[in-house]
Amino acid sequence: MRKFASLVWNKDGPLISSPSSILKRPHSTFQPIVKTIRFSSTVTLTSSQFTNLPRGPYSVVNDQDIQFFKKVLQGRVTTDSNELEFHNTDWLKTVRGSSKVLLRPKTTEEVSAVVKYCSDRHLAITPQGGNTGLVGGSVPVFDEIIISTQLMNEINSLDPVSGILVCQAGCILEMLDNHVQEHGLTIPLDLGAKGSCHIGGNVATNAGGIRLLRYGSLHGSVLGLTVVLPNGEVMDCLTPLRKDNTGYDLKQLFIGSEGTLGIITGVSIVCPQKPNAVSVALLGCENFQKVLDIFVTCKSHLAEIMSAFEFMDSPSMELVKGNLSLVSPLSEFPFYVLVECSGSDGTHDEEKLMKMLQAVMNRGEALDGIVATDYAKIENIWALRENCALALLKDGYNYKYDVSLPLQHFYTLVEEMRERLKDHVIRTVAYGHVGDGNLHLNFTTSKYCAATMALIEPFLYNWVARHDGSVSAEHGLGLKKRDFIYHSKTPSAVSLMATIKKAIDPQGIMNPYKVLPQVIRGEDGI
Repeated sequence: MRKFASLVWNKDGPLISSPSSILKRPHSTFQPIVKTIRFSSTVTLTSSQFTNLPRGPYSVVNDQDIQFFKKVLQGRVTTDSNELEFHNTDWLKTVRGSSKVLLRPKTTEEVSAVVKYCSDRHLAITPQGGNTGLVGGSVPVFDEIIISTQLMNEINSLDPVSGILVCQAGCILEMLDNHVQEHGLTIPLDLGAKGSCHIGGNVATNAGGIRLLRYGSLHGSVLGLTVVLPNGEVMDCLTPLRKDNTGYDLKQLFIGSEGTLGIITGVSIVCPQKPNAVSVALLGCENFQKVLDIFVTCKSHLAEIMSAFEFMDSPSMELVKGNLSLVSPLSEFPFYVLVECSGSDGTHDEEKLMKMLQAVMNRGEALDGIVATDYAKIENIWALRENCALALLKDGYNYKYDVSLPLQHFYTLVEEMRERLKDHVIRTVAYGHVGDGNLHLNFTTSKYCAATMALIEPFLYNWVARHDGSVSAEHGLGLKKRDFIYHSKTPSAVSLMATIKKAIDPQGIMNPYKVLPQVIRGEDGI
C-alpha cells in the first residue's frame, strides 16, 4: 500500500491547490494565488442563524464517550477548541457548528467501531473529508461528533492495464492524480479545491468539476465503495470490476448522498489514459449568444479532443484582475470563452484548435482569441477561471449559487438578478461549465445582509424551477439548500428519498439536518 501525507490543513485553514493538475506538470513552478483561507470564531453559529431549526433528540457527548473514543483511536481524538474551530466552520465562513470532539480513524474497522458506539448511544455524527463543501454539508449544525477521513489516506492498488484504482476515502484528489500520472493515467475529476478535497467527499457529493464534459460524472467512473452504515455495519462493495450486474447497484445510493446514509471509507474508480498534450484557447465575444455559437462550432471542429468549455462574463474577469491582480492576455470583452483540448498528438490538436479559432473569427462569433500550448501560458489562462471563487471572498460575504439550466435560459437569469439587486450588492458575477449546463452565479456584499438575501431567495430558486432547471448542479444541497429540494424534485421523489433514509438510518444520526427538507410533503404537496 502507498500512503500520502494527510497534513493538508494548518491552523489557518485548508491549503488551496494550483489550477489544472490534469496538465501533468511535474516540474512546474506555479505558485497558488491564495495559500490559505482563514477561519474565524466570529462566524455566527449555525444554530443562531437557523432559529427555526430545533436540535434533534440526540444524546450529548460525555466524558465516558470520550474515554471510549480514546481507547479505540489512541492519540486521534481531539477536544481542543482551537483545532475544532476550523472543523466546525465551513470553507466560505458562513456557517459554524459547536462540536466538542473530532475523531480521526485510520481504518474502516475503526470507523465501524465508533459509528456502532454512536448508534448505541444515539449520538449524532457529521462525516467530514477535506471540508471544502459550499452548502454547509460537511460541518456540524449543532454539537454532532465529527468523524474525519483525514488519516485514511492509503492507496490499496492500481492496475495500470485496466486503469482501476482502489484507495481509502481520505486520499487527497491532487495526490491521487499525481500518483496515477506515474502510470500514464489521470483521475477523471478536476476541481479548484483539488489540493484539499478528499476522494470520499468528492464521491459523497457527486462532485462535477471542469472536465465532466470529457469524462462524465462519478456515477459512471466509480466502480465500487466501502461504506460504514449508521448502525456500524460495513457494506463492502469495493469491486475492481467494470461490469458487475448482480443485484441492485447499491453504490449509486451513496454517490451524492452527502454523508446522510453512511460514511464512505473506500473507493474503486476507473482512471482514463492521461492525455499526452494539452492546448487551451481563450476567446472574447460580444454577447452570450455568441458563447453558445462558439460551443456549437467547437463541438463540430474539436469533437473527441475537447475536454472543457468554460465561460466567464466581464464582471468575473474584472473580479480576478482586481482582487487577485491576475492579467488577461485579451483586452476587455463582455464575455470570455475558455476551450481546452487534450489528446495524444499535440501537433494535430493544435491544428484543429487553430482551425476552430479561424472559423469563429470568420463568422464573427469571437472578436479576438489566443491559443496556448506551453504549460506556463496554459496555467495563466486557467488561473483566470479557477480563481474566481477565491477572488469573491476578497469582497466580504459571498452569496453562492450553483444551478443547472437549459442553455437558452443560461444567462437570462444572470441579467434578471443583476437588475433585481442593483446597488444592493458589490457585484454580480457569472461563470461556469457551458458544456454541461452548469451556471455558477455569485453576489457579494461587505458582510451578510438579510435584506439582500430576501431579494435573492426564493426568487432565484423559483426562477430556476419555472425554467426547468435544478437548484443544485454539483455542490449538493447540504444544509443551505435542503428546503428548496421541491423546486427540483417532486413530492413523491422526496418522499421516497425519506423512506430510503429511514430504512438505512432509522435513528437519523448520520449527518442530520442535511439534504432532506425539514418537512416532508405528501404526494398532494401538502
